[in-house]
Order: sequence, then structure tokens, then C-alpha cells
Amino acid sequence: MSTDSSFDPTSLTFETQAIRAQHAVSPDREHSVPLYLTSSFRFDDAEHARAMFAEEIQGNIYSRYANPNTDEFVQKLCLLEGGADGIATASGMSAVFTAIAARVSAGDHVLASRALFGSTHQIFTRILPKWGVSFDYADAADSTSWERLVRPNTRLIFIETPSNPGLELIDLEWLGNFARARGIPLVVDNCFATPYLQRPIALGASVVVHSATKYIDGQGRVLGGAIVGDREYLADCRSFARHTGPALSAFNAWLLSKSLETLAVRMDRHCSNALALASHFEGHAKLDSVRYPFLPSHPQYALATRQMSQGGGIVVLNVTGGLDAGRRALDRLQLCSHSANLGDTRTIVTHPASTTHSKLTPAEREAVGIGDGLLRVSVGLENVADVIADLEQALR
Repeated sequence: MSTDSSFDPTSLTFETQAIRAQHAVSPDREHSVPLYLTSSFRFDDAEHARAMFAEEIQGNIYSRYANPNTDEFVQKLCLLEGGADGIATASGMSAVFTAIAARVSAGDHVLASRALFGSTHQIFTRILPKWGVSFDYADAADSTSWERLVRPNTRLIFIETPSNPGLELIDLEWLGNFARARGIPLVVDNCFATPYLQRPIALGASVVVHSATKYIDGQGRVLGGAIVGDREYLADCRSFARHTGPALSAFNAWLLSKSLETLAVRMDRHCSNALALASHFEGHAKLDSVRYPFLPSHPQYALATRQMSQGGGIVVLNVTGGLDAGRRALDRLQLCSHSANLGDTRTIVTHPASTTHSKLTPAEREAVGIGDGLLRVSVGLENVADVIADLEQALR
């Protein structure tokens, strides 16, 4: 086969990299990565086993540590995110917890954005204090709050952007420079944007975490998580995960890696549908407000269009009438699913105040913009006119 010396594989686009990223091919020369459904791997001899456990040589020992399928998924995600290293975990929350717990000890401090997913909030407020780890929440848009709250013992900064569910944004370039100047790793939950819409590492983050359950899978089939980024940081995460066991299954890793191949085309449709839906409902008589990062009315529209290529697949509808009106609208849905997941091919509507963020106090929800009538719409891949029609009749 002839080769063209002018062809540069490193210049491939995102879509091509997601599909054509190389994997280790067996002697059978398979075109698609096979499944490695095994709990363990054999050693050549006693010396080989000793060297493997001493980490003098690389290879597979036990699928809780590594597996060809998880390796292939992580290598592809590292390529797409621009991370030097990565690990896969059994769920998004195990990725979040590992990324934090692997780097803090008693007496340390963590600085985080106030607007966080409900379970992440529980880690900061209920779990870390048991270990003697303190935390503070900064206001995303107020640079002085970050400067005021950072401490000499701050060991990491953790943020979501866009946030779940309020779609609050944080200036990644500014915060990346802030963290780097102080020698503090910046960890970014990139679940809502995915590497197709936003690349935090290129803007200054040290580490990115994902709930791969969401857009990376994209079809509501499996649980999974990932941490990618700085090699030294990931060494701590790998050691922590190896001994605490939040391992991603080989089958789920295989599915997630295949899903990455369609991430770009799916996200294009999620984003175009979401923008159309948000534009339709803006100013609706039954809504107090509509929030979407690529609507000019979003208070951080300029930042969104600067650091994201598109607005994502989540739209927030604030139903006039609060809790009762929001619940009535949910109960009237006929096409859209009422579920706690997001990032699916099917449009999903969630009431965060009574589900995903119900463990927050009313004051805590108010502080991050989660009103009683707020509906989080994860806009799917259906014809958007059908989704709009269902939401219209539900609001009526």
C-alpha cells in the first residue's frame, strides 16, 4: 500500500480521531475492538508476575486494575480531551469522588463552585468533613470571591461548567490562570459540554471528569465515568482507584468507546434541537424564564460563545406558578420521558428540586438558581417539532 508523505495523522479532526484512534490489534486483525470479558490475565512465569506487580513492566494483571477495553476507551478520551493520562470508573460519581479523594488529606481545603450536581454537593458537605477536609463555595462570576476564599492549604479547585441544572458558566481561562499561579490543580466536570463542545485542559484545567453515563454513552444504556488530565495527578487517582475498586466493566467500556465514534454527530443534533426549543419557548406565557447558554438572553452568553463551540443539549424552563405548576406540566407529558437521567437520544424532563437536588435546603437551591418550578429538559434526537408540541400541550 502506498503512503502519501504529506498526510499528517496528528492533524486529524475531532470526528475522525474519535472513530480512527488506533487500538492494539490481535493476530486475528479485527476491524472492531473485541470484548475482553475476563477477570484476570495469565503470567508467563514467576518472574513475569513479580515484575508486573512491581510495575517494572506494563501489562494486564486483573480487570479491576486495567483491561484492554477500558484502556482503549481511556486512550481515546484522553486524545479527544487533550489529557496526558486517564482512568475509567464505574460511574460518573465514582470519577468525581476519586478525583477529589485521591488528592486530599485531613487538614486540607477544597475550593469549589457553588453550583454543583446534588451528589457532588453531598461529597463536600457530608463526606469530606468526616475526614477533616474543609471546603468553601465561591461565586462563579465574582473573581473576588475566589481570591478571598483560597487558602494556603487549598489542595484543589473543583467546578462544573455549564452547571447542573442551572447552566451557570465559569470562565475557564481566567480560573485556569488563577489556579496555575497558585500551584493548585483545577478539576472540571465537563459532563454537560463533552470534549466536542469544550476542552477545559486547553483552557487551563489540570483534570477533567466525566459521567460517561450521559452524552458519552448517549443512549441510556450503561453507567460509566472517567478522569483524564495531568499525568502526576492521575497517578494518585489510579492508585486510589486500584485499591478502592470503582472499576468500569469491560463491556461498559467497550460500549462507551463505540459511542465516542458518534459523539460529534449526536451532539450536533442535541445542540441544534436545544437551541430551537429554547428559542421557541423564550417569552412563553406559561414560563417565567428560559435559560440556554447560546441564547443571547443568557447572562453569560458572551462567555459561552467564547469557550464553547455550541450550547449543549440542556434547556432550563422556569414554569410560572412554582412547584405545583411544574409538577402538573410533568404529569401531562406524553412524548418526553420523566426521568432523572440526561444526555439520552430521548428527550428527558426532570424536576431537580424534588429529585436530583432534593437533598439541598431551599436556601441552597435558591443560591444556585434552582427554583421550585424549574424543569431541566435534556433535549434528545427526535424531530424537535414533536418535542416542542409535547411541551406546549403540557404547559397548557
